[in-house]
Amino acid sequence: MADDAMERESMEFDLVIVGGGPSGLSAAIRFKQLANEAGEDLSVVVLEKGGEIGAHILSGVVMDPVGLDKLIPDWRTRDDRPLKTEVSADKFMFLGPEGVADISWLPMPGFMKNHGNYTGSLANVTRWLGQEAENLGVEVFPGFAASEVVYGEDGRVKGVVSGVMGIAADGSHKGDYQPGMELLGKYVLFAEGARGSLTKELIAKFNLDEGRDPQKFGIGLKELWSVPEEQFREGYVQHTMGWPLDNKTGGGSFLYHFRDNGEPFISVGFVVHLNYANPYISPYQEFQRFKHHPAVLPHLEGGKRVAYGARAITEGGFQSVPKLAFPGGALIGCGAGFVNVPRIKGSHNAILTGMMGAEAAFTAIKDGRQGDTLESYEDAYAQSSVYKELKTVRNVKPLWSKLGTVIGIPMGGIEMWISSLFGGFSFFGTLKHGKSDAKSLQPAKNFKPIDYPKPDGVISFDKLTNVSFTNTFHEEDQPVHLKVADLALQKSSEHDVFDGPSARYCPAGVYEWIEEGGELKFQINSQNCIHCKTCDIKDPNQNINWTVPEGGGGPAYPNM
Repeated sequence: MADDAMERESMEFDLVIVGGGPSGLSAAIRFKQLANEAGEDLSVVVLEKGGEIGAHILSGVVMDPVGLDKLIPDWRTRDDRPLKTEVSADKFMFLGPEGVADISWLPMPGFMKNHGNYTGSLANVTRWLGQEAENLGVEVFPGFAASEVVYGEDGRVKGVVSGVMGIAADGSHKGDYQPGMELLGKYVLFAEGARGSLTKELIAKFNLDEGRDPQKFGIGLKELWSVPEEQFREGYVQHTMGWPLDNKTGGGSFLYHFRDNGEPFISVGFVVHLNYANPYISPYQEFQRFKHHPAVLPHLEGGKRVAYGARAITEGGFQSVPKLAFPGGALIGCGAGFVNVPRIKGSHNAILTGMMGAEAAFTAIKDGRQGDTLESYEDAYAQSSVYKELKTVRNVKPLWSKLGTVIGIPMGGIEMWISSLFGGFSFFGTLKHGKSDAKSLQPAKNFKPIDYPKPDGVISFDKLTNVSFTNTFHEEDQPVHLKVADLALQKSSEHDVFDGPSARYCPAGVYEWIEEGGELKFQINSQNCIHCKTCDIKDPNQNINWTVPEGGGGPAYPNM
């Protein structure tokens, strides 16, 4: 590594942003807006590991427009606006194995309603934000994975290393080897999304999670369907909980009707909270059988699946948000965990926190500072709508986890009402999440294997067929980016105690246990990886570390 560092060139910017999602791009846009308004020639670069902006973006999505309204006030009146389908009908259902109870009539706090929100493609929103950023003079570098943090001698963050390419699987340098470049900034904002590899390092290095609950996660799986016009209901939004998950396993579904370039589409997806105990649960298989339910099947029959993907979701909320700022940089967006779990929304908060981080960095630079801790960002968050929103719903997930779906959800509903009416007050105070998602998994001997139905190839699909619809590509001759610290531990614990849950929690067929020469081998099909990060979260021993592959690798989601 030292030789590489000696070979590397460097580029200096006022602001470096790692991650070209909604938060990172919003930060870049806001920074340039402020600089341009002040007549300051300040530079900002956005690094995106995906092959293009939006390639790795996946969400439902029903978006609260509050973030876009604040960032780009005229977006609704523009012909090129990325969201055009406003929510027209909002259904909330509890599913049994065959039947359904429509619970839309239940009194919910106003912020739980979806009227006034928009549905569509978050990947396309991100592409639109990328163009907006470039129009303002932001330098956007897709295909550049940030693989290392650059620290100063005093320990502060100075920048990142990006663009390392051409390393062979055995570690040797290929003919096209590039040592990468150090991109240095007066401040560096990290917008990597859920469970970012550098974000994880920074949280540990600066003890940003001290005094916080462990971050909690879910895995969201999604398919995009092109459907006939006659069964399309523009703006229709449907959420469910219950079947096929049992009472002890949290999660639910979404189904959204929207148009893209005039064509009718349905986003259908399923979320499983990753604090489940049963190692035989397969979130992917739960999603596939869910689509056959009578409340879902009529929406998809006659249609055609055109895309698939999966992504981890930060679910810890208020209790799990780490300290946001540290010497030389800050965490923004979903990497810090601003998702409102009961609303199933986080994009608006990602945009808003990106703006807050940018405003703090701009003010500091304008005052002649650099490399210090942006305490004004922490202060802005504490006074923001994001903080208030997360505080209001802070006990919903702990109640769900502790009491199960049938009791926990009604209790959570009452809790939200009280908290929203009385400024965040709760009879419970602030409930703890408890142990991490990895430690929630229990030994296989406590459970029976689940016999999932075979896919029919029409409504439900096998895993590898669906992975082909992610457009995933990785250069084959490169180091495996999924690092197993101790293979012996993987065998003695992950396999022997938990019966190999990695083959089930991974939504892309990356992991399997195979027999080779009379011995079991932990096979890693890293070329299948769709960068969901579930392995990094759910491995019971935290023995798998997800790192960035060569830039441009991974999925290439079209309009997810």
